[in-house]
Amino acid sequence: MQSARDRKIATKKFLSVIPRDAEYPFRLNFYDIPPLYHVTIEEFETCALERLRVLAEIESSFARNRPWEDMKKFVTEQCKKHYPLDSSTAKFVDIRTQRKRDHIGHYVLRLAFCRSEDLRRRFVKAETTLFKIRFDMDDSSERQDFLDSLHGPTNKANDKQSGNEMDDGNKRGQNKIEETGWEEITKDEFDEFEEELRAAYESTLSPRDPPLREPWRMKHYKVKWMRVPDLVEKRRVFLHKGKAYVPETELSSIIFQQFQDNLEKSLLLTLKHLPRLDEDTRIIPLLNNLSQGFLAGVPSEWCSATSSANGDEITADMIDGMAKQHFPMCMRHLHESLRKDKHLKHFGRLQYGLFLKVLGLSIEEALAFWRRSFSLIQDDKFNKEYKYNIRHTFGLEGKRANYPAKSCQQILTADQPGPQDSHGCPYRHFSIDNLQTGLLSMYSNQGLSSAHLPEIVSIVKAGHYHVACTRVFEITHAAQGVKKNDGVGEGESVTHPNQYAARSLELEKMMKKEEEDVSMG
Repeated sequence: MQSARDRKIATKKFLSVIPRDAEYPFRLNFYDIPPLYHVTIEEFETCALERLRVLAEIESSFARNRPWEDMKKFVTEQCKKHYPLDSSTAKFVDIRTQRKRDHIGHYVLRLAFCRSEDLRRRFVKAETTLFKIRFDMDDSSERQDFLDSLHGPTNKANDKQSGNEMDDGNKRGQNKIEETGWEEITKDEFDEFEEELRAAYESTLSPRDPPLREPWRMKHYKVKWMRVPDLVEKRRVFLHKGKAYVPETELSSIIFQQFQDNLEKSLLLTLKHLPRLDEDTRIIPLLNNLSQGFLAGVPSEWCSATSSANGDEITADMIDGMAKQHFPMCMRHLHESLRKDKHLKHFGRLQYGLFLKVLGLSIEEALAFWRRSFSLIQDDKFNKEYKYNIRHTFGLEGKRANYPAKSCQQILTADQPGPQDSHGCPYRHFSIDNLQTGLLSMYSNQGLSSAHLPEIVSIVKAGHYHVACTRVFEITHAAQGVKKNDGVGEGESVTHPNQYAARSLELEKMMKKEEEDVSMG
């Protein structure tokens, strides 16, 4: 095993080739160089969570069949909100800190998602999509500078190149050809294949596009055809001796494929070195938690909420009505089980009790609600066996910790329900038949019909449980103006039961206010 001294020497040698003033010259990044500096545990976790929040929404967008242009807009907004990464010309922002956090977050998530083929596949797809969106949205001059950094300057190749002679800039670019796998063709090559290149390009134009007047002004790059399978499949390139001749308008396909290939190889390499972290008890639990991020997204403010976000309080008498109109399926099922059996087992009481507390149920109202619900139990038994636990969840007993409600991720992964239990996530823990029956029973009066079930079941079978819950929210709140892909606000997916209920209550308030304004007007 490499000693600490050897690692320190290797790090210094590696850093010596990186100019300090050019540590993060571009917003775009192939992440070829790992973070070779000290990172605190707090940075380690927060940078990863910020990035994972965006990647999880990208995966949710695919599961929800969001159109590409809508996805670009949505992901860009999510990045501005959770994970800003401004261009080099931006003013009044700390660009270096933004790019450093982007760098750290990417590498931490490599550690979390390298451990299985399914995690690697999902991570690569989400990361490649994020890179594509950033590439499309980047400033054109900065994007060109980034491309030049990958391959060397190419904008003078056809002006100064003659025969086999190249200028100094292109010699530097030539040194990187083996790494990038693509190179600009010479003018002689263009003259030889001009008709074929023009025909390939014009075949991609729509009838409304102007004809190509000066084809020699467009750069072309040659690359092994296996590097651009999407362009070959669509017949958008000219092929010759195993090489695809790609016009500059399609250069992004080469870049995206290269990013994906590099990341896939890097994840396998990371997997080989992962056992070295097994002895670090600080990092492994964090990585285990992060690797669950695609399962149910990453909750934000609801993750630590211990009381109602808007300060509203609810009473025990209000819960029956609220459950029928505003609760997600997991909490609706717990409520109906409680009403039917007059009892819930420990994990069911814990999941439902914490949800009600954060929803706005005070300790006094909680005791009244649970006492009334456990109507088959005598007062002495209730006080001895249940009252203490209720007060404990409010931080009034034991170590006096004020517990937050469980997020979708915690419900999906912890305390798996048995046959007689009522807690858990119905989208994951119910059979398909029981799920469909339950959905129609609970939400048919809110607009959900059997016609919606195939779409929801398809999402569930793909393992996107929180996306299925989000789709049910959209369907059942269509009367309040919620459309498909609106989610629970700003396109976001459900990641917490209280997030679902709070947004439902908010929409009801907004609708009532609009009705009052109309009646007064």
